[in-house]
Amino acid sequence: MQLQESSHGLWWRLCLYYLAFLLLGLLTHDIALALLAGTSLHLVWHYRFQHRLAVWLWRDRSLIPPEGQGSWEIIFNGIYRLQQRQRARRRELANLVRRFREGAEALPDAAVVIRRDGSIIWCNRLAQQLLGFRWPDDAGQYIGNLIRTPVFIAYMKRGDFNEPLELPSPVNEDKLLECRIMPYAEDQAMLVVRDVTRIRSLEQMRKSFVANVSHELRTPLTVLKGYLEMAEELPPANRWHKTQQVMMEQTLRMDALVNQLMTLSRIEASVDIDTNKIVDLPAMLGMLKQEAMALSGDKGHSFTFVVDAQLKVRGDQEQLRSAVSNLVYNAIRHSAAGTHIKVEWGRVGHYGRFAVTDNGEGIAPEHIAHLTERFYRVDKARSRHTGGSGLGLAIVKHALSHHDSQLDIQSRPGQGSCFSFNLPERLLISDSSSLEFA
Repeated sequence: MQLQESSHGLWWRLCLYYLAFLLLGLLTHDIALALLAGTSLHLVWHYRFQHRLAVWLWRDRSLIPPEGQGSWEIIFNGIYRLQQRQRARRRELANLVRRFREGAEALPDAAVVIRRDGSIIWCNRLAQQLLGFRWPDDAGQYIGNLIRTPVFIAYMKRGDFNEPLELPSPVNEDKLLECRIMPYAEDQAMLVVRDVTRIRSLEQMRKSFVANVSHELRTPLTVLKGYLEMAEELPPANRWHKTQQVMMEQTLRMDALVNQLMTLSRIEASVDIDTNKIVDLPAMLGMLKQEAMALSGDKGHSFTFVVDAQLKVRGDQEQLRSAVSNLVYNAIRHSAAGTHIKVEWGRVGHYGRFAVTDNGEGIAPEHIAHLTERFYRVDKARSRHTGGSGLGLAIVKHALSHHDSQLDIQSRPGQGSCFSFNLPERLLISDSSSLEFA
């Protein structure tokens, strides 16, 4: 409203100005010369304020605008307000950039902001330490010129950043770095680099420790087991017989524990499986049925095996054998005498489903999430009595992860349990033909 009123006032003043020169032209009988003189004075007046504007904007750059008259007062005040708003926006933007950089500097990881074409916009100090960048000298450089590792260049060209990439540090080859690229703007992405040398070293030490301990324990256990077996043939006294029996039981338990530790170590160490090898899972389950009946012994479990005899699997035979046998053996060891156990293998939709179901005591909900943890036992006293080691389901978990599957546990106290997993269709072979034997 104020601007509109000012505009009306300017028009009135302009009309009065030229009206005065028009009257002067009428008095002097030369209207054209009078209007020309008025226009020339008007242009000189405007040029003076244009000069003030140029000096204000380009020379002194003062925060206070020069004094103006007429329309130039409005122009000077308008430019002054625009400058104030721009300064406020620049301050907000500077604060935002400063907070972003402070946050990036506080990260425990190296952070590099890059454009989609790979040119570097900004990096924090940790990126300079881990990757050897020099800031701001490397601003605008293509990141592939600074990280010249072939796997990283291929990773950038592929453009699929769903999985992280591990590569040696360009500064120190003894350091192992994990790289993640996360798009966060229309044409920008952030490269986050973490030093995982210690983590990978600890993982390797843990795996080596388990493997070495298992190997070192095997020899004395084998010797002890051999001598105890020889002692059974001697006519011992009653007390020695009982002691010898307990020692044999504990030796067998330690031997089973070492075997499971070695199995778990081998499964963890194998990164990929050979999907070209065919595993005859139906034949494996046929042998497993005989072993299950022998393990049940006097407990009198009843078994039902529903098996698709034509459905085989691509994968690692030892790992699949460990997975299915541990599920069946657990059902036998941890269920009461007379429990019915049902083992199923067949095609369900686009998957191959293996399931072990029993009508035993069931498992309380608070234990289910922890069952695949190493050495976790629902009832420790009962596990010692049944010979459980707490490693069986951990073996199952790692074996299934190598076959793009995971263990599903459904159980309710008093209603039994169901342990199952689904194998993807790409690992299945042949058509379905269901057989049932009990």
